[in-house]
Amino acid sequence: MKEDSLNCALVLGASGGIGLALVRELLEDPRLDKIIAVSRQPKPENIEWGASRTKILWIQCRYNEVSMTDTVLQLSPYKGQFSRVCICHGVLHQGDIQPEKRLEDINETSMQFVLHSNVVIPSLWLKLLFDFVKGQNNCILIALSARVGSIGDNKLGGWYAYRASKSALNMVMKTAAIEYSRRAKNVKLIAFHPGTTDTNLSKPFQKRVAEDKLFTPSFVAKQLTEIMNHASVDGQLSFLDWAGKSIDW
Repeated sequence: MKEDSLNCALVLGASGGIGLALVRELLEDPRLDKIIAVSRQPKPENIEWGASRTKILWIQCRYNEVSMTDTVLQLSPYKGQFSRVCICHGVLHQGDIQPEKRLEDINETSMQFVLHSNVVIPSLWLKLLFDFVKGQNNCILIALSARVGSIGDNKLGGWYAYRASKSALNMVMKTAAIEYSRRAKNVKLIAFHPGTTDTNLSKPFQKRVAEDKLFTPSFVAKQLTEIMNHASVDGQLSFLDWAGKSIDW
């Protein structure tokens, strides 16, 4: 049974540093009636949700197509009522998987893992959520990209898998934006570069980052919500940084 008309937000990858900060930021928005968080991990027990606990629905998902399809079916009561969708998946390193410094570091298994996490999973969400976000209400859909995915901005080289995955994600988003503009005119797509954020993803690489360029997840979440609040549904993909400035493709 469909819920009465609601204004809903969906955060995918909600247990990560930026994802969790976004959940908390969106919970503070009085215009949103329901925040749906999706992650591999269960709802954090060490957070005091206060009065907002009734406003949040937490769903666990294994991030394969079968599990993701089941997750989307659980969203059926909220179909057509999403005004915010945030795809917060991303991996740079994990265990033995590290950013490549030179060509000799490229590894088949590592590259496939990074591409799957950063491109395949967001692409599946774009497919599976299509019928759930189109409708009469404007919906801003963002995916976490990265400035290092910019071909024009690449001056240093290295980080082959991560750079390639974010470039590929941008192309998927661009292609999807063209199709959404024809078939779901109420949806605006944004590829978002959060800057270097103090999360597990950036931990090993923070030593050379200036103090004023290392952002808290809370700061990034606030910046992103402001960008979404002021975005216009124009049928185009925007590639924006944390300050709302366009990034060269």
